[in-house]
Amino acid sequence: MWEYSEKVREHFFNPRNSGPLAEANGVGDVGSIQCGDALRLMLKVDPGTGVIEEARFQTFGCGSAIASSSALTEIVKGMTLEQALAVTNQDIANYLDGLPPEKMHCSVMGREALHAAIANYRGESWLDEHEEGALVCKCFAVDAVLIEDVVRANNLDTVEEVTFYTKAGGGCAACHEGIEEILAKVKAERPGPGEVSPPLRPGAPKPAAPRLTLVQRIKKIEEVLESIRPTLIRDNGDVELIEVQGRNIYVKLKGSCAGCMMEASTLGGIQQKLVEALGELVQVLPASHMPAAQA
Repeated sequence: MWEYSEKVREHFFNPRNSGPLAEANGVGDVGSIQCGDALRLMLKVDPGTGVIEEARFQTFGCGSAIASSSALTEIVKGMTLEQALAVTNQDIANYLDGLPPEKMHCSVMGREALHAAIANYRGESWLDEHEEGALVCKCFAVDAVLIEDVVRANNLDTVEEVTFYTKAGGGCAACHEGIEEILAKVKAERPGPGEVSPPLRPGAPKPAAPRLTLVQRIKKIEEVLESIRPTLIRDNGDVELIEVQGRNIYVKLKGSCAGCMMEASTLGGIQQKLVEALGELVQVLPASHMPAAQA
């Protein structure tokens, strides 16, 4: 299971600067909903000083994507554009006290969105450099330019690490050979014996933890709820799992727990236990909040 820092949890459950920014004069869009993650970063830049006065985001993705986007907006506010361009994906991860290796691509997406937003403010086309690079991973639309950039910036060595940082290679695996070629090219450029080597990145990825299947995930959720039920029953209440939709877990509180003043606190306690048990960021919601078509 993945381990999340308290800062990741905090920025997921209480994201900063989320929502549209009407006064934005620099907007960067990266990713795609079809590929699982998408981010729009909006900046309000003072034309006279080049200082980022406001930054907001809208994202579609996992909890780490939300936390990384939230952290990025906090990092760049008050920076000049040149200072912001120096922000790395590792800076975003460090701000959050680290990300699980499998989620480092969320910090990379944030950095890409920042560069895209600054290019947009300057009237430049951020996509130009990427259009020059061949598409390597068709499953996640990742090109050679991005892979090379991330491999160099983070001193990556394996296909698995590239997948962690860019998602490339995480689908059909047909692009693994192409990724290996890029890794070999970048490794050949690195300093030889006796030369100064690039600094090692903090928090280098460890072997991926086994991921739960859908059946295992639901079983784990039910186990957690069963462990909680005796406490609720003692107070003449109960809880029932209704539906699992991605990171949203819908439950029905029964008896004295239904509609009581402590309902939000009860749901929050259940949510915390599920986050710890599943090793992922989830939200526990009352069944009444389910989309109408599925309720």
